[in-house]
Amino acid sequence: MQTCPRLVLATTTLAALSLLAPLDARAADPTWQTFNGDLMAQKFSPLDEITPENVGTLTEAWSLHTGDVSDGVHRPHGRVHGPAGDEDVPPPSVWSATPLFVNDTVYVGTPFYRIFAVEPDTGHVKWTYDTHATLAALTQPDLKNRGVAYWAAAVPASGVACQKRVYIGTMDAKLHAVDADTGKPCADFGSGGVLDFNAFNTSDAKWPLSLLQPPTVFGDTLFVGWAGKDWAEAVDSPGAVYALDARTGAMKWRFDTLPAEVREKTGTANVWASMSIDPDRHLLYIPVSSPSPNFYQAAVPADLPVVTSVTALDTETGRMVWTRQLVHHDLWDLDTNAAPTLVDLQKDGASVPALVQTSKTGFLYVLNRETGEPLYPIEERAAPHTDVPGEVSSPTQPYVPLPERVIPDRWPGVFGLADLVSGGFCTRTAAGLRDDGSFTPPSLKGSLTYPATVGGTEWGGGAVDPRSGIYVVNSSSAVQIYRLIPRDQYDDAAARGGETGGFSPMTGTPYGLQLSTFLNPIGMPCWKPPYGTIAAYDLKTGKRLWNEPFGQVQKWGFYMPESWGSVTIGGPVITASGLVFIGASMDSRVRALDLATGKVLWKAPVDAPAVALPAVYTYNGRQYVVFVAGGNSILSDKVADQVVAFALPAR
Repeated sequence: MQTCPRLVLATTTLAALSLLAPLDARAADPTWQTFNGDLMAQKFSPLDEITPENVGTLTEAWSLHTGDVSDGVHRPHGRVHGPAGDEDVPPPSVWSATPLFVNDTVYVGTPFYRIFAVEPDTGHVKWTYDTHATLAALTQPDLKNRGVAYWAAAVPASGVACQKRVYIGTMDAKLHAVDADTGKPCADFGSGGVLDFNAFNTSDAKWPLSLLQPPTVFGDTLFVGWAGKDWAEAVDSPGAVYALDARTGAMKWRFDTLPAEVREKTGTANVWASMSIDPDRHLLYIPVSSPSPNFYQAAVPADLPVVTSVTALDTETGRMVWTRQLVHHDLWDLDTNAAPTLVDLQKDGASVPALVQTSKTGFLYVLNRETGEPLYPIEERAAPHTDVPGEVSSPTQPYVPLPERVIPDRWPGVFGLADLVSGGFCTRTAAGLRDDGSFTPPSLKGSLTYPATVGGTEWGGGAVDPRSGIYVVNSSSAVQIYRLIPRDQYDDAAARGGETGGFSPMTGTPYGLQLSTFLNPIGMPCWKPPYGTIAAYDLKTGKRLWNEPFGQVQKWGFYMPESWGSVTIGGPVITASGLVFIGASMDSRVRALDLATGKVLWKAPVDAPAVALPAVYTYNGRQYVVFVAGGNSILSDKVADQVVAFALPAR
């Protein structure tokens, strides 16, 4: 962990509060104004109309279908914008957008890069805005959107448009700003309401800097990261976070995650997930991903402290205050992939400013958010050594004994049923793989990798009740196989494997990659369940309070036993009444859990897996919980275009 001298905050507390007035989740009438509910990514609502006692009566209040959905096979209804303006079938859609509730409106972005403004109590559409973005797999295999961002002037100018704005990014690297009341473009932003982010793409610009995650908004500044095309090249665009003027789009500062002298050897280490902010300390917390090439890094220097890290920046200047690396010389694509949750904890009779960073490794890193120092010990433990010619692996990796890891330390072992029905396939395959536990490096024979790039906790992160310090997080137990293929053999292997074989070229390295999930020939996981769990921790002590299988596998038209759980994508929300609301599982249901026990108190079917954070708000005296149900190809082929709100029966 590296630190920089503490920055002097030039802004007074009073001025800071004034600056924050438009975005204060602690207001008397709570809203849901950001991707994570509030700037501190607590995903907590102070509302308590819906309780553990009455949640079982929750009913659908309204449902909206946007029309913006693609299965990658059939042409959707409405206009489709192809790479050259044609109207081909677009790639499948992946919809992970958190609905926002602010300005007496629900705002949601779609995977066709449109904005819908919706009446919060009826679902009737107020207005829509179409970016006319290219609907093609420019950097991602699917069309992806994680929603929109909202800004409001602290002192609105009377009679002037765009004093409240909604922003949406596109895969082709355009950031759009529209008037939150009318949906009309804000002419003073960028060029006619559109900022071309490709203007910042000046190094190894092989692909656009895709804007799939909405900006983080603080005061009059937008903080923006980007997504690229993973696993394809040795050298990609270098990672950076941009601070932009919310009114004009002009750059205020840029923070580079990679030093200039290494950019001819590597790239990415970008920030593609959401970010969080400590509004009192003016600190921006960024989750930084791994560098390219993701699975073979012989040419990548080991001393790159910001990659695969959580890092704190000063919001005014972009100066790094501290950074803590979570994985050394990351050979597994274990991106730091979610905004850390900020919370003040009572420890040893004092209030400590803390953050909780989730990870694909399954560790929960609890740090002092002022300094980056651990509040619970982080140990450096010996890690397996690579056996790939030319590669150098880190001799140690960080290990967190407390809080307990959200997944087991080693893969769970062969699932007897999957092995039986496949005639011993799972056992035979496992015996031929390298398996040295966590952080087993990729190998030429194939490495059994656990946790892998889809394991641990994904981009939804966790949620906290700031009153009690109870933290809830869902996770996935997934086993994958990483195999490096010598360059002179790669093309033939990829051709034989086809598009579904999990091949990635890593052009510019001596090896290509085959990455596959450890399934038997009929698609059953070769490892023991549960495949997904949800757990609660007391952050004051680090102790786990409960841990339950979560979700259900849906396969061949059947639901598998609840004890198996489900791989999950998305995250939870906690309410003051003691409820946890979450979608996330592959069985296309949304649920409410008892915060005290983890038991499911209510569930309802939706049109596809709800792989987005829900929003919780009150309007005209009635509490609503709103989910986007759009699906994700990692969980299932089912896709949808549904926004659905639930509430207690009308009085």
